[in-house]
Amino acid sequence: MSQDVQDIKTEALAAISRVDSLQSLDEQKISFLGKKGKLTVAQALMKTIPNEEKKAFGQLLNEARNAINSALEEKLSILQNEADAASVASIDLTLPAYPTPQATLHPLTIVKDEAIQILRRLGFSIADGPEIETEFHCFDALNTPLDHPARNEKDTFYFNSGKLLRTHTSSVQVRTMEKAVPPIRIIAPGSAYRRDEIDATHLSVFNQLEGLYVAEDVNLGDLKGTLEYFFQCLFGEDTEIRFRPHFFPFTEPSFEIDIMLHAKGQKPKWVEVAGCGMVDPAVFSAINKQRKDDLLNPEKVTGFAFGMGIDRLAMIKYGIRDIRLLIENDKRFLSQFA
Repeated sequence: MSQDVQDIKTEALAAISRVDSLQSLDEQKISFLGKKGKLTVAQALMKTIPNEEKKAFGQLLNEARNAINSALEEKLSILQNEADAASVASIDLTLPAYPTPQATLHPLTIVKDEAIQILRRLGFSIADGPEIETEFHCFDALNTPLDHPARNEKDTFYFNSGKLLRTHTSSVQVRTMEKAVPPIRIIAPGSAYRRDEIDATHLSVFNQLEGLYVAEDVNLGDLKGTLEYFFQCLFGEDTEIRFRPHFFPFTEPSFEIDIMLHAKGQKPKWVEVAGCGMVDPAVFSAINKQRKDDLLNPEKVTGFAFGMGIDRLAMIKYGIRDIRLLIENDKRFLSQFA
């Protein structure tokens, strides 16, 4: 019986060595190791072997099976390598490769990342908050009266619950002041939502970047210096910047910021890029009341806030004339930023 196993092993190894195709290799595997294979049939005879010989016979069967499996694996590797070599034999490796498209970040992502890096260098940290907001965080805490146009259903997306899609990321400033201990220096990038008619300069969903600095003795010079540095880093050292008096419910005094735009083929013109101002004491008082402490007492702390549209910054930086190009996912347009 042991000699039969040795003969099967010898036969199998010889047959495998002559194989010249994957199909033939599979046939040999079935012939010797399949359910009705020769070695399998020999193994079934184990029950007829005297007990004192079963251990030696079992070892012989295992050696034969391992030898056959090793031969099968080695032959499989050889055949696969030969098949791979044959498949590329007709390929001219000296031909130039097909060009690989170069991926790039979206222009909004590029501008947002650059803006964040500039402000991080000034010590600002990133804060975040929910996009579905309460009227308190979006309007009441920001000294926005009930008859303000922004609170009208024609301008803001309201839910039946009374909550709304935030109209600006100023709500993140409120939530930060509710919990943080001064000094506070944060920026809040994120989406905002308004019922604007979509055209070349407006979208109903857009991207904002707002900032807040609250501490003792923060003054208008700090605000002006921060934003001049920011815009000159973003648009170049020679960027002309002006601050125009304006009105916002949550800052006093308030300003709009313009930069001089030099677009090719057009006369230079002032373009609004941001709003800013010193935090209104009424805002501190409203949040102090919510906090139930005196850490944001307007007699003790001052602060400044600013906000800008990332979409507008990207349009100015890259000379994009239609904001809708930023949401159409046209590869021809986006490939320019690779």
